[in-house]
Amino acid sequence: MDQLFAQTLHLATRTIEAVGVLVIVVGIVRAGFNYVRQPSATDAYRQVRCTLGRAILLGLELLMAADIVNTVAMEPSWDSVLVLGGIVLIRTFLSLALEVEIGGQWAWHRPRTGKAALGINNRSDS
Repeated sequence: MDQLFAQTLHLATRTIEAVGVLVIVVGIVRAGFNYVRQPSATDAYRQVRCTLGRAILLGLELLMAADIVNTVAMEPSWDSVLVLGGIVLIRTFLSLALEVEIGGQWAWHRPRTGKAALGINNRSDS
């Protein structure tokens, strides 16, 4: 039973990794296709960077999820946890840098929208 569980987790990890890589590759192809279709658009370069940045962000999130599953479920040792911590720090830094690159500002400096901007909360004050 433990062998079947280990094989299932290994397959799940590899599947999540493959989906993460696929998301990045599809994002690259899509960004390139959009640029080739309208290279003279005034903001074509910015659109390519935004599309590519979003694909990389989503791909990195999936790859990080696969690393977490692999470390926690497959190889729970101090060495693997330290390696995972390093990977998470690097990918978090990359994610923040890409967010700034796409949005032009830090995520916490963006204007709030929705209920939070209106001052509405879900608590009942009765």
